[in-house]
Amino acid sequence: MAPDSNPVPSPLPISCITGRYLLFDIAVISHVRRTHNICGVLIGTIPNLSQQNVFLGIPLELTSEEARVLVERGHAYIVNDVKQHREGLMEMKRADRLEWMKELDRQGMEMSREALLKAEERSEKALRGKGLVGKGHGDTESVNSKAEGDAESLIDDAAKAPVAGVAPEKKLEPTFITPTTSHPPLPLAPISSALPLPAVPKSYPLFRYLHSRGYFFMPGLRFGCNYSVYPGDPLRFHSHFLATGVDWDEEFDLLDIIGGGRLGTGVKKAYLLGGEDSDAQAEVEENGLEVKPVRALSIEWAGL
Repeated sequence: MAPDSNPVPSPLPISCITGRYLLFDIAVISHVRRTHNICGVLIGTIPNLSQQNVFLGIPLELTSEEARVLVERGHAYIVNDVKQHREGLMEMKRADRLEWMKELDRQGMEMSREALLKAEERSEKALRGKGLVGKGHGDTESVNSKAEGDAESLIDDAAKAPVAGVAPEKKLEPTFITPTTSHPPLPLAPISSALPLPAVPKSYPLFRYLHSRGYFFMPGLRFGCNYSVYPGDPLRFHSHFLATGVDWDEEFDLLDIIGGGRLGTGVKKAYLLGGEDSDAQAEVEENGLEVKPVRALSIEWAGL
């Protein structure tokens, strides 16, 4: 799909449902990953295979840190998704609803037509591969009357059969489409209805600092840290750091540093420990947001 065929709104709405921050639009998900270094985690599953957890799809769930950094930098705003849907459906006219359902039927019929044409093309290709289509009938003088009768029968049958590439409309049934977004038919929630900034953990200053340097993030739970930090898209790069954010005056056990350093080195990463300098003077970012500087230390285990 061409990028301009499905434009992404700016700022873009992030749906808040029961305290979880979700994105449902594939174009928006691609945009925030490509443009804003936001990966999130896919959590959607197939209704009849609800136990599978290998190939998940939309929606994409954002962490509170990811949602907040997008809002703070003016790229997004948080909306109460349930409230917006209730109000939108109540205000939606019956004629608009019927028109939208008719459009879904049209799209479903188009999908069915394309699926049927592709099936016919596969069948024709398979028959060609077996030599059952496109062969000549040999020398007509050496063919007996029975063979001629069979050939005529085949010709008659071929004439009665539908032409490949033309799908008979009466045999088609529309594919049922479940839209992943409600825009359209419902309008986008106005920015004036945006919710407050998400609450974030104490590791957020380190997240914001690394994100401003162009890093990508994935959950670091399996490594015993807050984030796995990547120098580029995780689909192309291995992570460089196992990052843990702490408060400036927070006390922590030396064994945690030793364990993190050894684990990070064992998986070819550096253990990163960082926090916001509460004693330093605030700095102004490009978007006008005042933030205090963050200091981070990387720890690697070395044999002595």
